[in-house]
Amino acid sequence: MMQKAFKYRFYPTSEQEILLRQTIGCTRLVYNRALSERTEAWYQRQERVGYIETNAMLTEWKKTENLQFLNAVSSVPLQQGLRHLQKAFSNFFAGRAKYPTFKKKRHGGSAEFTKSAFKFRDGQVFLAKSAEALNIRWSRQLPVGAEPSTITVKLSPAGRWTISLLVDIEIEPLLASPNQVGIDFGITSLVALSTGEKVVNPKAFAVKRRKLRRAQKALSRKQKGSNNGHKARIEVAKIHAEISNARIDFLHKLTTRLVRENQTIAVEDLAVKNVLNNRQLECSISDANCGELVRQLEYKCEWYGRTLVKLDRGFPSSKRCGHCGHVVEKLPLNVRSWVCPQCDTHHDRDVNVAQNILAAGLAVKVCGANVRPDKHTF
Repeated sequence: MMQKAFKYRFYPTSEQEILLRQTIGCTRLVYNRALSERTEAWYQRQERVGYIETNAMLTEWKKTENLQFLNAVSSVPLQQGLRHLQKAFSNFFAGRAKYPTFKKKRHGGSAEFTKSAFKFRDGQVFLAKSAEALNIRWSRQLPVGAEPSTITVKLSPAGRWTISLLVDIEIEPLLASPNQVGIDFGITSLVALSTGEKVVNPKAFAVKRRKLRRAQKALSRKQKGSNNGHKARIEVAKIHAEISNARIDFLHKLTTRLVRENQTIAVEDLAVKNVLNNRQLECSISDANCGELVRQLEYKCEWYGRTLVKLDRGFPSSKRCGHCGHVVEKLPLNVRSWVCPQCDTHHDRDVNVAQNILAAGLAVKVCGANVRPDKHTF
């Protein structure tokens, strides 16, 4: 059994929207207040405060006169917010993330409901404190017999409501495929495959850049806190949502095709943060969103019984001749094709890299070597 989330748009009634906005606001307040208490406890008294302590604080906060409104919403999203804060601190202490930051109202927000705070009956969702079912646009049906274990309601900065239903389902692996592919991530082309195919970067941000610039300039002229300023901010958020949706949609279609067609997929471990330090490339790299592409490949390969091999980022894939194995000393980024001085083979830079990644990935797969960045030599 695997957990899979199904996301849908929904359109709340005016009463439901008021309740949901109150719930999201209370969840944000509890999260920020708990973060402040934990930070103050450490820097002033060198005390560690965890989920148990913040949960006890929540009980006391509900008894105070100025926070009585916390009792008007379900307690489950508030407690889930404290659990998310605990997870954020765990990731920080493990070195996987930065120190937790305060949530802001203009970023929208979310509220998570566990089974005790919602009902799923006859294909309809009833949230706690609400007697009416949510008006969900079922763009695809849930698997037969699937029961959601967790429901997350989210309000985007653009004012759109979405709901995610987390269900436990059995995913059937795909039939074995004889194909295997190496993938090189680029800028002019989003990816180059070892088969010689190049997938063009749709450049979702570049397409909307002029429109976004006009909207941001209009926002900068508005008075802060005014109604017109709020409307202008919503327009900017909508354009950002269009860019994000176009990018994610393209990546989902691409990764699904790659997973369906190939049994083994080899990629190079990415150091995206290091590349973003280059001002000339940071916009194009961010627009390509290669990190999201690899993330989708990872979980889709796990779902459908495929093998994903990640190579050490120190492997000289671009400087190595795929025909004779000769490694050249220098190969500037502006050189897109080159001739091997050893065997006189002409190479397209990106395709040669993809072929080298595939060869190294198959070697790692056969010998069972560690594929994490540990300076393993091939």
